[in-house]
Amino acid sequence: MTPNDLRQAYLDFFADKNHAILPSASLVPENDPTTLFTGSGMQPLLPYFLGQSHPKGSRVVNSQKCFRSQDIEAVGDNRHTTFFEMLGNWSFGDYFKKEQLAWIFEFLTEVCNLDPQKLYVTVYEGNKTLGIPRDEEAAEIWKELFAQKSITDERVFYYGNENWWSRVGEPASMSNGEPGGPDSEIFYDFGAELKIHENSQFADQPCHLNCDCGRYLEIGNNVFMTYVKTENGFEELENKNIDFGGGFERILAVMNNDPDVFKTELFMPIIKVIEDFSEGSYENQKDKKAIRVVADHLKAAVFLIKDGIKPSNKEQGYVLRRLLRRAAVEMHVLRGGLTPPPVFSAITDEVMGVYEGQYLNRSSDKSLIEKIINGELERFSKSLDKGLRVSEKIENLDGQIAFDLYQNYGFPVEIAIEIAQKDGKIIDNDLLKDFNQLKQSHADQSRQAAIGKFKGGLGDKSEATIKYHTATHLLHSALRKILGDHIKQKGSNITSERLRFDFSHPQALTQEEINKVETQINAWIKADLSVTNQSMNKQDALDEGAIAFFIEKYPDKVSVYTIDKISKEFCGGPHVSRTGEIGQIMLFKEQSCGVGIRRVYVKFR
Repeated sequence: MTPNDLRQAYLDFFADKNHAILPSASLVPENDPTTLFTGSGMQPLLPYFLGQSHPKGSRVVNSQKCFRSQDIEAVGDNRHTTFFEMLGNWSFGDYFKKEQLAWIFEFLTEVCNLDPQKLYVTVYEGNKTLGIPRDEEAAEIWKELFAQKSITDERVFYYGNENWWSRVGEPASMSNGEPGGPDSEIFYDFGAELKIHENSQFADQPCHLNCDCGRYLEIGNNVFMTYVKTENGFEELENKNIDFGGGFERILAVMNNDPDVFKTELFMPIIKVIEDFSEGSYENQKDKKAIRVVADHLKAAVFLIKDGIKPSNKEQGYVLRRLLRRAAVEMHVLRGGLTPPPVFSAITDEVMGVYEGQYLNRSSDKSLIEKIINGELERFSKSLDKGLRVSEKIENLDGQIAFDLYQNYGFPVEIAIEIAQKDGKIIDNDLLKDFNQLKQSHADQSRQAAIGKFKGGLGDKSEATIKYHTATHLLHSALRKILGDHIKQKGSNITSERLRFDFSHPQALTQEEINKVETQINAWIKADLSVTNQSMNKQDALDEGAIAFFIEKYPDKVSVYTIDKISKEFCGGPHVSRTGEIGQIMLFKEQSCGVGIRRVYVKFR
């Protein structure tokens, strides 16, 4: 069964049981500021566990794209990946334990043809302090299902917090209003004959279902979403819900009876390209981890970029940058030198080939994805070789050295630590602490140096410069209106001769887009709109919809300039009082000024 066959078989199986098929949500959560990424299938469905009616009904199913940044460090073993798919089916107050466990057992044993003799399950042992009982109901259902396959030996094991599920983990970590409940996990046993446990770092410990040796692979988790955390403790939800999550890549691996998820069709074509462009071999144990990191990280990068993320030093963009730089370091090691952009293009092209027609389309996605990845890695590769030569000469890694590598060569502290660990260097216990202090001190000095400079990038205070300054706000609004709300100001410089404006955008503007932006600005100028200024508390201004893309530079009391209903931005001024004072303008130049950053020039007609 191919990956596409498995995905469709799962959707069809539950569609036959009256489940509506949902599309995969974006990896960037919508209206959920609590997390950077979509890390599970249930995440976009949270309101429906709390009682809101789903427009598709009480039974839904999908295959959800997921990304877990916390698994970055774990990538390199046989089963952890940052990007993965989660097969999920949900019941919102409809069916419950009996139906769910019977159906998923049927899917695994009858559709996927897994040997039931290799399956084991865990259930929740309960928590008397919290008033949550031992899940004997689920245990009895499982025993009956195994008995139907003539399996009567011990298959059900009780665990504590390992068998409790919420978005934030164990019950003690949950905040009020957070739903959660006991769960029942399904494990596949690769058998004692492979000696996986004996050959692992855990060989001196007893092996069990949750052992990290890899003999038992968790392939699915049935969450019985039963409770909500309140001020008074855990209260039962009005509706009992089912949340199943099955590891797509892991199920493929066990269907191959191979504990290595990287040997599935979702990875091997990508690994083959990595081998072709390096001196590494996946059959060589010393190369395995590096190849897995490159394959996983570049795949994850492709999907993050597809969903609108670009490399940066903040939030999702920082995670993407870290993925790409970790991949670059490992590829450098595998090749024994610098990696030119065409190599990364070949790898990412294979990623797109694996998922062609499912989530990716080469004809529409290839150009942008390769441009962003190659641009980021080309710049990093130039400093990588120098940085690695420097790191080879150090005997130990402390906060100052880590900061120097970060400042001079763009090494995130995590990568500096990984390189030091790989080379057996001594790592200072206070390194993270010292690194952060140096980084903060450098940021404070940079801010202090900027004090006293004229606001908004103005070169002087002439009449022409003030007109251009107001035109900057119109330009910003026009770009967001014509190109989209992803447009964010990245810098500006204004003289009496022209206005220069930098903004986030993945590709060059077409002549048609330039014409539309210019026409819109001139229309607003011709309308002679009022320009008003108001002093406000920063948070109040943000609550009223004022835009501020360099918010950390502003004090608690801010100046907000409003141009009719067109623009509302933090700004230090000065400005004209009405847009008609500006006069007609033209965009006379457009160019790139960095990966994902465009620059336009404006002057009076």
